[in-house]
Amino acid sequence: MEDSNANLPEINHANTHDLFAVRKAKLDALRAAGSDPFSQNWKPDCTSEAAKKLFETEGEGKEVSVAGRILVFRVMGKASFVKIQDRDGIIQLYFSRDDLPEGLYNSHFKKMLDVGDIIGAKGKLFLTKAGEITIRVSEYALVSKGMRALPEKWHGLTDSEQIYRQRYLDLIVNPDSRKRFKMRSRIISEIRKFLTSRDFLEVETPTLQGVAGGAAAKPFITHFNALDCDFFMRISPELFLKRMLVGGFDRVFEIGKNFRNEGIDRKHNPEFTMLEVYEAYSDYKGMMKLVYELVQHLCKTVVGSTTITRFDGVKIELGGEWRTVDYKDLIIEKTGDKDWFKRSKSEKMDACRKLGLNVEETWEDYEVTQEVYSKLIEPFLIQPTFVTHIAKELCPLAKINKEDPDVIDVFELCINGQEIAPAYSEQNDPFIQRDMFEAQVGEEIQKLDNNFLEALEYGMPPAGGMGIGIDRLIILLTGAANIRDVILFPSLRPEVQ
Repeated sequence: MEDSNANLPEINHANTHDLFAVRKAKLDALRAAGSDPFSQNWKPDCTSEAAKKLFETEGEGKEVSVAGRILVFRVMGKASFVKIQDRDGIIQLYFSRDDLPEGLYNSHFKKMLDVGDIIGAKGKLFLTKAGEITIRVSEYALVSKGMRALPEKWHGLTDSEQIYRQRYLDLIVNPDSRKRFKMRSRIISEIRKFLTSRDFLEVETPTLQGVAGGAAAKPFITHFNALDCDFFMRISPELFLKRMLVGGFDRVFEIGKNFRNEGIDRKHNPEFTMLEVYEAYSDYKGMMKLVYELVQHLCKTVVGSTTITRFDGVKIELGGEWRTVDYKDLIIEKTGDKDWFKRSKSEKMDACRKLGLNVEETWEDYEVTQEVYSKLIEPFLIQPTFVTHIAKELCPLAKINKEDPDVIDVFELCINGQEIAPAYSEQNDPFIQRDMFEAQVGEEIQKLDNNFLEALEYGMPPAGGMGIGIDRLIILLTGAANIRDVILFPSLRPEVQ
């Protein structure tokens, strides 16, 4: 490494702008000396954690090469300690004047490096008197100069929107966020392994769709220039995945983005990740078994426990047997009225108002009942609960129950006060499916997909299907408080430039 004895100008360090100027002066001095950090590279041969494991197996003296961002920079007299962070964690480096080429310690190390810089370092492992595994640096290089100062711990960024907008800073200085997003990646990877090990085939279906179908939601609309017509960002891949069942692919799944042009809150983001899985010759009960075993697998391989501690300290137990309860029984229990489903709509509305709910005259009967469920029941289902047999109007894609034609063969898996996974015995009768679709189209809930109905007419095997909100599942498994905490770059209003 080239020596640099450049004299830096005296600059007021009172504010961030001046700190930027100090770092810019150091960069100019490096370039004047013929050393541009942005043109250099470094080849690490291990990560911080791998280096520590090498020490544990081989002891002192093993030479390693690492690279990372400086988080701690304690400059002393003839020797100093630096801590760098890489993708695995943090490791300490020991810099000594006697271990580096003559003059480099004083002229470059002490003058040119700052917290936030990215460096490569090579040296031998040893244990400090304090018992910390450390690298005694014999060679190093500054490979990227950090021009802006990092916040001094996370309280340096107190605006939550700034945290989401500048996620890169969050990942640098907040270990909990780094851990959470690593867990997210592992969870999705393990879902894929779990399903493929059971002979499910991962497929990809269109994100841009000519008909916004598969769910009742408001879509994002875009214009397809090449075809000169409007398309929709998908709200669900369901109708395309069922076409795969028609085509003879009996077990399929897709993990991908869905888009719904609706509200933003702690449970909802307009762009979100979904798993949808379909299995021919199964039903909603088969999906119950599948989701239970999937969650147990994730608890074992990623979380390490079936007991989840929520952000507020509440414990959720995912092991053991999960509760199964009928939707109607929950409504009767909450309202205290065993004859609820025999009542007129007006009687139900009066009862809702006494329960403190706002209901509107224009609502359908089933919507009045659903308001009881969504406001007074679902938010309090903290422990895992399969809620079965909901009103048929709530989902036109499921089979109608043989014993009770007012409900469908479905479950909604609720955990942590929110729906994690809905699943159905899929409707494969093309005539009933058309009737159900047309009833919804009449209410302007979703458009009729005639191509899908035509596919059903060729014959779709009986099947179970399920969707899992990946973001909500990760909220659950990581104990996060908000959907924005598990999405790397959540939807935000663009900044005014």
